[in-house]
Amino acid sequence: MRFLKLRAFQIPATKSFRCRFIVTTCRAVVLPRFGGPDVLELRPDVPVPDLKPTEVLVRTRAVSINPLDTRMRSGYGRSIFEPLLPLILGRDVSGEVAATGASVQSLSVGQEVFGALHPTAVRGTYADYAILKEDELTLKPVSISHVEASAIPFAALTAWRALKSTARIAEGQRILVVGGGGAVGFAAIQLCVAAGCHVSTTCGSQSLERALAAGAEQAVDYTSEDIESVLKGNFDAVLDTIGALETERVGINLLKRGGYYMTLQGEAASLCDRYGLTVGLPAASAMLLKKQLQYRFSHGIEYSWTYMRADAEGLYKISKLSEAGKLKIPVEKTFPITEVREAHEVKDKRQIPGKVVLELD
Repeated sequence: MRFLKLRAFQIPATKSFRCRFIVTTCRAVVLPRFGGPDVLELRPDVPVPDLKPTEVLVRTRAVSINPLDTRMRSGYGRSIFEPLLPLILGRDVSGEVAATGASVQSLSVGQEVFGALHPTAVRGTYADYAILKEDELTLKPVSISHVEASAIPFAALTAWRALKSTARIAEGQRILVVGGGGAVGFAAIQLCVAAGCHVSTTCGSQSLERALAAGAEQAVDYTSEDIESVLKGNFDAVLDTIGALETERVGINLLKRGGYYMTLQGEAASLCDRYGLTVGLPAASAMLLKKQLQYRFSHGIEYSWTYMRADAEGLYKISKLSEAGKLKIPVEKTFPITEVREAHEVKDKRQIPGKVVLELD
C-alpha cells in the first residue's frame, strides 16, 4: 500500500458550493469484492464526487471500525451492495469541513466536526475526504481528540434511536442493556444514566467494572450467572445488542407489560442475502409483523428491530454529553490507514475487544 498525492485546486466560492479548495481525487480504502481483510485495497486516486446542495466534504482525520464494516467486507448485505462494488467501507468520521454544498447552513469551512453515515451508504469514510449530509454531522467536542470522537457517532446514534426514538425512555424507568460491553451497549448505558434511568446490563467478566463505572446499577456476567434469576425482571425497556434466540427470550421475559424490546439483529439483510431483494424484503416484513403481533398478544410488549439512522438533534445532544464527559467510547488501539488490513484482521480474530480506530494524516 502506498500514499497518494492529493489532486486539488483552489477556486472561488459559487452558488453551488462554498469551499477553500476542491479535491478531485483522494486516497481511499476500496472493497472490490467480498472476502477477508486481504481484499481491502488502499488506492491513491479514487474520485471525489461533486457535492450536492445539502452535503459536506470532510477532511478525514480518524474513522473507527464498526462490526458492520467487517461484516460488509465479508459479504453481509451482498444483495444490496454486490451490484454497487467497488465500494468504500466506513461509517464514523471525525475531521474538518473542507467544503459545503449551497444549502448547508449550520457548518462552515475549517470547523472540526464528527458524525456517521447511514448503514447503507456506498461511499464510506475510509478515505482522506468523506462526504456526508449536513444532518449527519455536528461540531466535534473540543475536549476530545479526533480519534476519541470517531469512536462515538455510529454506536451512540444506534443506541439513541432505540432508547430515545422508539422506547422514549424517561427518568426513573428501569432499562436493561443486553451486551453492555460492546460500543452500542456501552453508549446505551451512558445515555440511560444521563436520562436519569436505572440501568442494568449483561456483559463478559472483562467489562463488568467498566459498565459499573459508567453508571450501571447492576452488571451481570452472562458467562457465569443466571440472568433471569439475578435481574428479577419488570423492566420498562430492553435493548438487546446481541440478538440471539436466548437473549431475545430472556429479554422479553424480563419486560413488564407495556415495555419495549429492541434488537439490533434484525433479519432483513440476511433474508435478502439468502433469497434476494424481491423475496427477502417481504419475508422480513412478514417475520417482523408476526413477532410484533405474537409478543403483543402473549406478553403485552412492543417488539422492534432497530437500526442507526441520521438524527441531527440526537447527534447534537450526544456531542454535548461527550463534551461534558458523560458519554465516551474507549479506544483500545489505533492503526494508520495504510495498515487497514491489519486492523480488520485483529477485529476478525477478536484480538482487541474494544474500539479500533484508523488514523489519516
